Amino acid sequence: MIIDKLEKMESLVAKNYNLIWKGWDVAEIKKSDFARTSTAGIRIKDKWYIQKVFPLTRNGWTIDDKYKV
Repeated sequence: MIIDKLEKMESLVAKNYNLIWKGWDVAEIKKSDFARTSTAGIRIKDKWYIQKVFPLTRNGWTIDDKYKV
């Protein structure tokens, strides 16, 4: 699904606790013990997460269909 409006993406991030802003990109984070050794692992407040980044492109953000607007 492509989201092309900032207001829609802000609403989506606000409704989903596992979506966060990374500058203009949006990242999905999931708590995981495997994140310590994963290239997609990040540490936030002493906890490890796997992240999947949805970058902003010319057309907007292409995000998984499981997130409903």
